[in-house]
Amino acid sequence: MHIDPEQVRDIFGRHMNATGMMPLVLDMRRSQGVRLIDEVTGKSYLDFFGFFASSMLGMNHPKLESDKEALERIKDAALNKIANSDIQTTHMARFLNTFGRIAQPASLPYAFFISGGALAVENALKAAFDWKVRKNLAKGISSERGQQVMHLREAFHGRSGYTLSLTNTSDPWKTRYFPKFDWPRILNPKITFPLSDHLEQVERLESQALEEAKTYFLKRRDEIACILLEPIQGEGGDNHFRSEFLQGLQELCLENDALLIFDEVQCGAGITGTFWAWEQLGVTPDLIAFGKKTQVCGVLAGRRLDEVDDHVFVKPGRINSTWGGNLVDMVRVDRILEIMEEDALLENATTVGNHLLSRLQALADQTQCLTNARGRGLMCAVDVSSRPLRDKILKLCFRNGLIVIGCGESSIRFRPALTITKAEIDEGMDLLEQMIPTEAVTA
Repeated sequence: MHIDPEQVRDIFGRHMNATGMMPLVLDMRRSQGVRLIDEVTGKSYLDFFGFFASSMLGMNHPKLESDKEALERIKDAALNKIANSDIQTTHMARFLNTFGRIAQPASLPYAFFISGGALAVENALKAAFDWKVRKNLAKGISSERGQQVMHLREAFHGRSGYTLSLTNTSDPWKTRYFPKFDWPRILNPKITFPLSDHLEQVERLESQALEEAKTYFLKRRDEIACILLEPIQGEGGDNHFRSEFLQGLQELCLENDALLIFDEVQCGAGITGTFWAWEQLGVTPDLIAFGKKTQVCGVLAGRRLDEVDDHVFVKPGRINSTWGGNLVDMVRVDRILEIMEEDALLENATTVGNHLLSRLQALADQTQCLTNARGRGLMCAVDVSSRPLRDKILKLCFRNGLIVIGCGESSIRFRPALTITKAEIDEGMDLLEQMIPTEAVTA
């Protein structure tokens, strides 16, 4: 069956809720890098949203597109959907070698793969629940206690099962009317930039957050299995934290037999300039959940898990899924990771990201409506003075060929592919600058 591009939006509308989807039909063949082509109109868009931070190379990278061996492996995996949890293949073995060499640090030797970032988070939580309950049983607590998760305000950890009790961003409809657990939630002492102008305020917020955490541990020490947070909160507003705060959380975990879990689904896989965001923050977590740019999602875990026998990463079938992650995703990211290494894309994310941040800072300095420019690598954001103005700017950008998206109450976030160039950043920033209302420009 042939589908004309002009039919696409009508078909989507008839068969599913397509409200809110971008009004373009992506040309899968002609789109290149951070240039997305509308197959209906032929219009080109500069992509600064990166499919919600999931695109590492952009569209149709030449090294991937021209690699006949990699394309054959992708074809094999696409034609036959393998139950990776039970069947071994050379395709997955090659992926495991590449992932282990490039993405898996020695401090996190255990791995589990699954499809979906929320399910990655959920399996990290299951690992923590199992660990904590076993700890409690070993010290004489006869009931199954240790099944609560301490987490932060303005967190986004997914929209399934356990994660519904954790996600609490500016859109309440993501979790409203769905059943939730009463798990401890503490203040998120996010940095207001420049930090030097707000250090005293941030330190006060950190003290408050850590006091809240201590109070919860005093009341629920045997109940709290872990502290879960994003090292940089994405959906909640691109909120950054000081290393001192993260170290404080780690100390509380060590003191109270809890595990520290970092959700790196959005901030991981190179966008900050290191493969994992935590590598820049002076704190090594006990587990991380990952996804998006890694194509396949999953969990990495460290040696604190070994404090109990038969934890979930060594007991067969304790955590599992039929597919064990999608083999197509594994084969694709196998080559993507090699290209990332060959083309020094971590270094590019740092260099080009610094340029993006400097452009955002300069734009904020010359406007009344933009503040709090911030970022690590290419994971950047800026606040707009109001949500309606932010939304207006986003619509104007799209209309004029730039795709950026919002986060938090009134922020604009930037999530370009790691291949983006300084020239493309300048092109996009020049366009964004033109979308700022004239009356908001101060210089």
